[in-house]
Amino acid sequence: MKLNLLCIGKTDNKEIKLLISYYQKRIPKHWDFEIVEIPDVKNVRNLSPELLKKSEAESFLNYIENSDLTILLDEKGKQFTSREFALKIEHWQNISVKKINFLVGGAYGFSEEIQAKADEKISLSKMTFTHQMVRLFFVEQIYRAAQILQGKPYHND
Repeated sequence: MKLNLLCIGKTDNKEIKLLISYYQKRIPKHWDFEIVEIPDVKNVRNLSPELLKKSEAESFLNYIENSDLTILLDEKGKQFTSREFALKIEHWQNISVKKINFLVGGAYGFSEEIQAKADEKISLSKMTFTHQMVRLFFVEQIYRAAQILQGKPYHND
């Protein structure tokens, strides 16, 4: 199974990059996890929030195939415990999902086009985090899910 975390923009903070790398290296190789940093849209000052979201959607669509499962990381999405999220990943494995794209949108969220293409929305919290922090939290949760499914002692309920 291929897992992609598709993000608009780069992670600039060195400490966050180190922590992301720390967890990413520990994710099982057979999960084939990758973070894809999609370049920021140019000349954003000249764009309305709706046009910016539309431009970001075009960038996202370059990485998404029709057969992919597309999950938006969105504050209005469903919240899971870590164990529930691990079981969700296990379910996707059991039904032989080939590729899952988890999307982190830009500052204004996702366009209607991307929202319509999404199979699900997942919320990491009701709180708002920087996009760089979301990447770190999500990668750690992917690692945690792997540990839970392998019966390792990393996670405590």
